[in-house]
Amino acid sequence: MKLIFTISLLILLVFAGCDIFETREAETPDQSRSNYQTASRPKTLIQNIIASFADKDVVNYKNSFETSFSNKLFQFMPSSTAISRFQNIWSAWNIDSEVQYFNNMKTLVPDELPVTLSLSLSPESFSVLGDSVKYTSEYFLNVPQRDTDPLIFQGNLEFTMIRDSRSVWVIYFWKDNAIEDNPSWSDLKGSVY
Repeated sequence: MKLIFTISLLILLVFAGCDIFETREAETPDQSRSNYQTASRPKTLIQNIIASFADKDVVNYKNSFETSFSNKLFQFMPSSTAISRFQNIWSAWNIDSEVQYFNNMKTLVPDELPVTLSLSLSPESFSVLGDSVKYTSEYFLNVPQRDTDPLIFQGNLEFTMIRDSRSVWVIYFWKDNAIEDNPSWSDLKGSVY
């Protein structure tokens, strides 16, 4: 009886034109691809910051400042012009503030266009300060807009970073300096926060 049932089932499948053995279309991924790498070196951390803007990836951006696995608290020192323009926001600035400004900035940018962060290679430097590394560079930040010219921010930055208990480098101190009359990164943060 079992044999007759099995043979009948096979005959039914063959004649029914069942396509269980045909390949199907690949599904699209739920999440976008990311250029994030574990920051096992200070240079990788800098590359992650640049990639988080190109990818508009707030999680990877936040990970660059995630000091909860170290004995440091994240601090941001804005440019002097931004201190005077946006007086009320800087005293309580923290990682959550970074996330909020980054998310708000993303809403200004068309989905199909990347935000471009360029760091200057010539004055770029890494220097060791005890258990920390200080990174300095000029930056150029291009934030595209829909139906208007992009927003451009330019200045000098200083990142002080430390290797946390996971052996991952994170930024715990960021100082922003404006160049002449150009809007600085701090001005972007203040205006979209």
